Amino acid sequence: MKHALITGASRGIGAAIARALYSDGWVLTLTGREAPTLLAAELHAFAVAMDQTNADSVAAAFEAARAAQGPLTALVNNAGAVETAPFGKTSPAQWHRMLDVNLTGPFLCCQAALPDLKAAGGEGRIVNIASTAALKGYAYVSAYVAAKHGLLGLTRTLALEMAKDGVTVNAVCPGYTETDIVREGIAKVVAKTGRSEAEARAGFTQTNPQGRLVQPDEVAATVRWLCSSAAGSVNGQAIAVCGGETM
Repeated sequence: MKHALITGASRGIGAAIARALYSDGWVLTLTGREAPTLLAAELHAFAVAMDQTNADSVAAAFEAARAAQGPLTALVNNAGAVETAPFGKTSPAQWHRMLDVNLTGPFLCCQAALPDLKAAGGEGRIVNIASTAALKGYAYVSAYVAAKHGLLGLTRTLALEMAKDGVTVNAVCPGYTETDIVREGIAKVVAKTGRSEAEARAGFTQTNPQGRLVQPDEVAATVRWLCSSAAGSVNGQAIAVCGGETM
């Protein structure tokens, strides 16, 4: 049976990915800062707490995943975070937090997964959940944008290195998606500006030519395909799921 480890799986895009892969018969390991036990119970998955910015925590979580569910066939690096600030007020601490969680974390997880993926008989998959911020710039999130550009660079480099071992490495780049993070952002705009919720939401949807937020299931469907045998020749790609925003 195929075994996928999904980081940041407790909610939003990560939870949608878990449900999509489960529906295809995947065995799952779900990670988060706290073990996502409720979703794991729903999907008969293994849940483990992991701090992906800490090499020892990553090593321990991957070892526990193998012991519980067997060797990995796929890694989905979904966990991430965003903090906002004008560039001139971005502190070194904030800069490092964004690089640690959005770039170093996937780096550590990829290294931990590679031995299993290389041994997966041409079925090994890495899917990095990047962002449209890996493809273009956004004001006031310089550290986040830099980290996501770095994640795309890592994706492309690994795709070249791992191709001979039958492992594909791709990035999925969602635009603003209907998740708790975006809903919290809308609430902050309402609180700071006095705008209505509809007006605040419009600020998040205006860059999408379809005029709407992406849905987590739409991102998950792309990941599901990339993890399938049908996508065996898709490698080193950055697939934007954003209604055409990056055009």
